Amino acid sequence: MIALDFGFGGLEQEFWRLLFVMTRIGAALVGAPLFGIAGVPPQLRVIAAGAVAVMVCAWTGVQAPPALFSLAGLLSVAGEVLVGLTLGFVLQLSFAAPVLAAEVIGGGMGMNMAVAVDPSSGTQSPAIGQYFMVVLTLVSLALGAHLQWFALVVRSYAVFPPGQTWLGPERFALVAGFATQMFATAALIALPVSLVLLVVQLVTGVLSRSAPALNLFSLGLPAGVLGGLAALMLAAPVLTDMVATLSADSLAATARVLAK
Repeated sequence: MIALDFGFGGLEQEFWRLLFVMTRIGAALVGAPLFGIAGVPPQLRVIAAGAVAVMVCAWTGVQAPPALFSLAGLLSVAGEVLVGLTLGFVLQLSFAAPVLAAEVIGGGMGMNMAVAVDPSSGTQSPAIGQYFMVVLTLVSLALGAHLQWFALVVRSYAVFPPGQTWLGPERFALVAGFATQMFATAALIALPVSLVLLVVQLVTGVLSRSAPALNLFSLGLPAGVLGGLAALMLAAPVLTDMVATLSADSLAATARVLAK
């Protein structure tokens, strides 16, 4: 079947089938923002992919290619990786919106100098971005978005069975369209705080012009930080609603990619 025979018969056949099914699930976990971060041990991702693959093998009739190490078999594996990474990338786009909003807010507050390592990307991001990421992660887990996403990954085997995994330009266009929605959501998240910061900067500018003895930098920076923190606290309910909507939109975008 696989061009390699270790003499275990049906057990070996089921092993290669499980390994083939784990390819798409493992690629989806690597591309997803929550499971693909550097802090998650690779062993945990392998265990999660194997657990989901066992259920997929039990619920569906997915079979590995007759010759897995042939050219056709390797192309099938590449197609599985393509579908998995696409499903994870859609979620990655949704988790990028709060980071973009934090860049705008941090620039207005003068807090872009306070950076931390983002565990999802391994790069530096503003501390406010870490706060937004924590809120989005907690809201997504509380709403069960990760379970719905796993359900969509399992459903992808019915929409894109092995050997028919080319998504096509129209589905790639859907992913790109969701990227534009991500930018719009980032602007909506940053808008309330940015308006407050604009008012604070206007007031400090007027004060510095009317009283030249007041130093703009010594007055404007603390006022911007305090105004931004107050605006973040007041906008916390709105932020929760926005990230909940963003989580639902990411699942809807994933479902549209899988639509026939």
